[in-house]
Amino acid sequence: MKKLKNTKVRALLLVIAVAVFFLIFTGRMVYIQVGKTVEGNDLASMADSRYTTTETVEAKRGTIYDKQGEPLAEQVPSYSVYAVLDESYDDHVKNPARVARELGPLIGMEAAELEDMLERDQYQVELGSGSKYLTLSEREEIEQLDLAGIHFREEPSRYYPNQTFASHVLGYTNRDMSEAQMGLEAGLNEELTGEDGTRTESEENALLDEEETTTNTAKDGEDVYLTLDGNIQSVLEQSMSEVEENYSPNKMMGIVADADSGEILGMSNRPSFNPNEYEEIENYTNYAVSDQFEPGSTIKMFTLAAAIDEGVYEGKDTYESGTYEVSGETIRDHNKGEGWGEITYNEGLRRSSNVAFMRIALEILPEGALFDYLEKFGFGQETGIDLPNEADGALAEETPLNEGITAFGQASTVTPIQMVQGATAIANDGKMMQPYVIDHIENPNNNETTYQSEPKEAGTPISKSAARETREKLQTVVDGENGTGAPYQIDGVEVAGKTGTAQIPDPEGGGYLSGENQNIFSFIGMAPADDPEIIVYVVVDRPELEPTETGSDAVSAIFNPVMQQSLSYMNLTPSDVEDTKAYEESGIEFEDYTGKSVNKAENAAENAGLEPVVIGDGNQVESQIPTNTERLIVGEKVIFLTNGQKSIPDVSGWSLREIQRLETLLEIDIDTSGSGYVSSQSVDPGTAVSAAGNMEVELVPPDELQELQDAQAEQEETEENSAENENGEQQPEEAEAEESETQENDTEESSGEEQPEESEAPVEN
Repeated sequence: MKKLKNTKVRALLLVIAVAVFFLIFTGRMVYIQVGKTVEGNDLASMADSRYTTTETVEAKRGTIYDKQGEPLAEQVPSYSVYAVLDESYDDHVKNPARVARELGPLIGMEAAELEDMLERDQYQVELGSGSKYLTLSEREEIEQLDLAGIHFREEPSRYYPNQTFASHVLGYTNRDMSEAQMGLEAGLNEELTGEDGTRTESEENALLDEEETTTNTAKDGEDVYLTLDGNIQSVLEQSMSEVEENYSPNKMMGIVADADSGEILGMSNRPSFNPNEYEEIENYTNYAVSDQFEPGSTIKMFTLAAAIDEGVYEGKDTYESGTYEVSGETIRDHNKGEGWGEITYNEGLRRSSNVAFMRIALEILPEGALFDYLEKFGFGQETGIDLPNEADGALAEETPLNEGITAFGQASTVTPIQMVQGATAIANDGKMMQPYVIDHIENPNNNETTYQSEPKEAGTPISKSAARETREKLQTVVDGENGTGAPYQIDGVEVAGKTGTAQIPDPEGGGYLSGENQNIFSFIGMAPADDPEIIVYVVVDRPELEPTETGSDAVSAIFNPVMQQSLSYMNLTPSDVEDTKAYEESGIEFEDYTGKSVNKAENAAENAGLEPVVIGDGNQVESQIPTNTERLIVGEKVIFLTNGQKSIPDVSGWSLREIQRLETLLEIDIDTSGSGYVSSQSVDPGTAVSAAGNMEVELVPPDELQELQDAQAEQEETEENSAENENGEQQPEEAEAEESETQENDTEESSGEEQPEESEAPVEN
């Protein structure tokens, strides 16, 4: 009886326990169902993490373009090479010695070092720094080796297609674009940097409410369009590189500006750098906006303008040149104080007399007026150009001595960009224009323009009539008698400008550096002189000159081709275009024929007045350059790349810009020398692009090219006539007789009276 009672108790306890467990379990299920959490963890999130995968969709960094819409800095795919060593993988390295021997030179590794790496007991190996950030052409070159076990990984990188090209303006990022350094890359990093997106994918039959794929779209960085003109910048870079090679200056800077708007069309410095190889940068300073120095005699153009604007300049008045006393100091003219006797102020301007300009500042202008004018011209303050790290220069303390020597370029310091801004007032009938390099910024996600620059007047330091008279006087510096600017004369173009030879303060004490080649040489000029469109300022610091050379030899080697070809490109010579904007707007719009037939593309180009160049024997256009984003001019080349076998074209007569476009389109290296238009190429026309390797082209000025072409045509005509004679019915004796007679005639002509005498020597201007 007792045993039965105990059994009932145990049964009751069991029922109670089961009931309690059921109540707890049910309560827990209700809690989970209502709260949808377990121990603080959200069930939906747990399911999401188990049944979904989320990956980052990287945004593209914005592109920086030039005035024509050609990329100067862009994000491109690059490739890293790695080797799979594990034999369990089908495509693994089977012949380490061969791979090391053939791949090593292409990635900068010694064969022995690479072979040791390929024989490691690992699944795969990375192949060093030289195997990273390869271009498509470099990848294709490696793929052609057909090396087992060699693989590629694609990754985005920053690329500067023009190499050393406005490098301090652009700046650079490191290759993976994680950090921006210098220039616009750093200054506009926020605008250029996009916002990454995400892509979430769920497995099939997952117990989720979401769709199978959810995408948070990436927002690409904004694109920046500059005022830099690719054609003008190319000539500036090339000319400066030649002077750097020939004269080894301490540093150089060059600026090209649109006189009407203040747009910077070209800007460069030396030393410069290739942003693709930023590890080798020696100079991080954009001298054009950050360098401060005593300008020398180029400042005299502003002293002259001030006197003319005040109505006190009488160019025909005379003064005694040579020396001038002020505050106990003797100031001398640049010919060691000898001067040129009693001369007019106009002649003093042409000869760049220091004494003339001290007299203008201290005797002709009202006291303190020069500094007032220099402030109105923007000196001693930033211009506000849209580039980082601009310096402001400094006007000297206002004393009689400082005012007098500031008038000819000492005591006060300036920046190159201040000189250009001030010159716009003289060129632009008194209206001074603020310089700028950013034209507009676009959002590629919605094609909206987020920023649009407009020409901005920075003041009116002088009157219209004063500006015009100043230009007239400055023109005599270049083409007048005894003008120091004679080396800057350009055929068919009237140039107004001012030369400068500045002393350099001794950094170790008072006074200035002395000795050979211890000067800064410069020239600032504008053309056409009567209504300037272009301003060019060139500064060459301490070039190494031969005893027979002057600083103008180095400076003019930059200024002259840059000014001449800038005007030529803008169609302002030999006859000026009255309205440059109207000219630009009249450009040809040509659509993109990528994916269309070659015949259709050729016909369209010819009908539009353009010159089609077809590369390849295919019947469909793979790509073209220029694209439909820029306006073209009549006669400009449009290059079509087809889907067939591709060969190198004959590039005789091509411009530097067209060569750069060809280089971009074919993805080959083309080294250029000289300036102007192509006269010769190292790779024969018709050579397969894949076999071309590095190609070299030589450029010469237009007149020299014409002479070469005329000589070649004459030679071809002679050879053709000779061939016809050989194939004719002449008897051998008759042919010999005619040849003898021809030789006699040639001898007579070569010794005729029209030939110059042997003693006659060329005249140097």
